[in-house]
Amino acid sequence: MSAIHEQAMNYVYQQVQQRLIGHLSRTERTTLQLLIQRIVVAAGGMEQVGGYKLLVAHGGGEVSSYTLALLRAAQLSIAARAPKTFQLRVATLRHAGMTQATLDTIQRGYTQLFMHDDERVELLMVEDQQVLPFNHQRLVSPVGRGISQRNKLIIGHLTSGDICATLCNDTYLALGDFYQRVTAWNGGVHALVSGDCARKQSQLIAWLKKAAQATGAKATVNPASLNGLFARMDAWSDDFYRDIYGELYVPKADPSLGGYHHLAYIGIVDLFEGIDRSCAPLLTEFMAYAPDPLGFHFSHPAFASPMLMAHLRGLQAECVLALDYKAAVEAFVLQAQAYLHGLQAPEALMAQAGSRDGRALAAGYAQQALGLDESQLVCLLFSPFIQHGERLEGYLRQCHPGMLVALPELHKVLQGKPAAEMLQQWVADTSGMSLPLLQHLYRQRPRAVAPGNGERGTRHEHAMPDGDLNFQLYGR
Repeated sequence: MSAIHEQAMNYVYQQVQQRLIGHLSRTERTTLQLLIQRIVVAAGGMEQVGGYKLLVAHGGGEVSSYTLALLRAAQLSIAARAPKTFQLRVATLRHAGMTQATLDTIQRGYTQLFMHDDERVELLMVEDQQVLPFNHQRLVSPVGRGISQRNKLIIGHLTSGDICATLCNDTYLALGDFYQRVTAWNGGVHALVSGDCARKQSQLIAWLKKAAQATGAKATVNPASLNGLFARMDAWSDDFYRDIYGELYVPKADPSLGGYHHLAYIGIVDLFEGIDRSCAPLLTEFMAYAPDPLGFHFSHPAFASPMLMAHLRGLQAECVLALDYKAAVEAFVLQAQAYLHGLQAPEALMAQAGSRDGRALAAGYAQQALGLDESQLVCLLFSPFIQHGERLEGYLRQCHPGMLVALPELHKVLQGKPAAEMLQQWVADTSGMSLPLLQHLYRQRPRAVAPGNGERGTRHEHAMPDGDLNFQLYGR
């Protein structure tokens, strides 16, 4: 970089810093100074801060967006009065529930903070267990999409159509791998910065422990470090998938390639006290933050994907329980009303839930996010293949009465015996799964692989762990 270019860039960064500071209230300016002090102390003093690298996980939510804006303000403020400032790594987990609107919100924030061309900043995306440069226009990986679809299907069928487990388990179980990769990549980082509260962190840890325990694994949590915690989370995920896939399990690549620092944790949730982030100009004006009510929300498993959950609740009522689709959807929306208002969900979107147009919109989103059509979702909710197909006759009678005559032959297909190719194709198309996976399911018993209160396919309560872990698991 030439001296003239460097001077020009420094001028731009000073302008960004001044604009950032101009959007802070008096309380937030105090928070910023405390944050700077906390970072400098963690780095070992101002003379060491230039070699210090921080990681923040950015899921596109309010907390991680606000945390990132404050960290950028801290980074530029230190740069304005010291020879060097800390380095910042921002990492996003690209999963099936991440909408384009969420990716656009993340990109808009990066642009506003002028981060793309700053050599002190790394913007990363983890997709299909690969660390990639962040690109909000990157098409979804076909391989990653296929793996996610298969995982959701087998989890859904094994849990007898449990909606929370179907939509949440696969995404939550990816977090251990995600953190191991982004903390180790390209020499690693020194510290993870979190703006999330301990209760939310503990709930997610509890979910992962319950999933691991359901496989018979001894899911203890007593790691000596963050690195140990992330390795333990990844091991829980491996145990989980090894158990549910059995002989079909394919081990993934080792995520622990690259160098590790001893990873420190910088919690800053206490600095947010007295600040209403949702209406702070820093977030709403400077970052142009816009929550997506259709996206996946890590911190609220009961409403993690509101539109999909409402749609699945309606399909479950209509096709499995012979009740009314619209009434079930409206009941879910009423239950989630306060949460949806917090997401600034459009009133029109909430009002049309359960209607023909609302159902078509939800079905389209399910096809986009999960790659499943309505008949395949209904098949998942019925889960007719597990336990040697004990629900298969009821499923056919309710949803495909014309296939009842082929019931004995369908059992042969699922048992791996010779059968008509047409029937093999029908059962694969109807379920969205390959024949080997269906035959594997046929031999499996039902599982409970997510925290729950026993109510089939509805909501889950979260047991709190021992309180020995106060680490953010993913940026909300």
